[in-house]
Amino acid sequence: MKKLEGKIAIVTGAGQGVGRGIALAFAKEGARLALPARTLSKVEDVKKEIETLGSEAIAISCDVSKKEDVIKAVAETVNRYGAVDILVNNAQSFVPAHSLIDYEDDEISLVFNSGFMASFWFMKECFPYLKESKGKVINMGSAIATQAFPGYTAYAATKEAVRALSRIAAKEWGHLGINVNCIAPAAETNAQAESVKEMQEWSATSGTPMKIGSPVLLRKGRPEEDIGRVAVFLSSEDASYLSGYTYWVDGGFCMDSSR
Repeated sequence: MKKLEGKIAIVTGAGQGVGRGIALAFAKEGARLALPARTLSKVEDVKKEIETLGSEAIAISCDVSKKEDVIKAVAETVNRYGAVDILVNNAQSFVPAHSLIDYEDDEISLVFNSGFMASFWFMKECFPYLKESKGKVINMGSAIATQAFPGYTAYAATKEAVRALSRIAAKEWGHLGINVNCIAPAAETNAQAESVKEMQEWSATSGTPMKIGSPVLLRKGRPEEDIGRVAVFLSSEDASYLSGYTYWVDGGFCMDSSR
């Protein structure tokens, strides 16, 4: 039997990168999926990929930084499938790297609302269904936060707030059988490559020292095969005794932060 056979999973931001990788890994293990994302055309393409794997998915137009969109996305999922067993909060907006003192309030709001607030809203809306199914929640951290990469004040602060939210939910919901964990991923995606390029360019022009390390495993991470498989594990009964932790799926890049 497949590890997620019969499970209903919401994966936000599944139109590309890590979110797409997780969605495909879930589908291969038998999950049926809801894919809320701001760019509907991208998740419609992923929906087609999932269907070719013999699973089922719905693409949902959803700006996760808007509470009303989140409420509608969860309602549409439940209307279609009748349950939510797994929630993966992956969607996240960010802004180019620049000095802390140059950040504007609207930039902080954009990043925080699409990260922390979106995760909070989805968790709150899904809670009744997760309680019923003794479900699983996976939120996303980041090495940008744990390694304190200069230039990413809003993103790093948001990701650490998400990790705190996850630990509190793990404690408050543990007696109900709900597991809440985080993944801090490092995978070869267009967004990651652009972030690294932005940080390097900003470092060179601002004079801010920056050294980006390398994983101890000498290859780049893969969204589906590396990040997706860990997400499958954390969403399965194999991980039923794990909650409240962050898993750095990064080839050893952040090994000191994970101790």
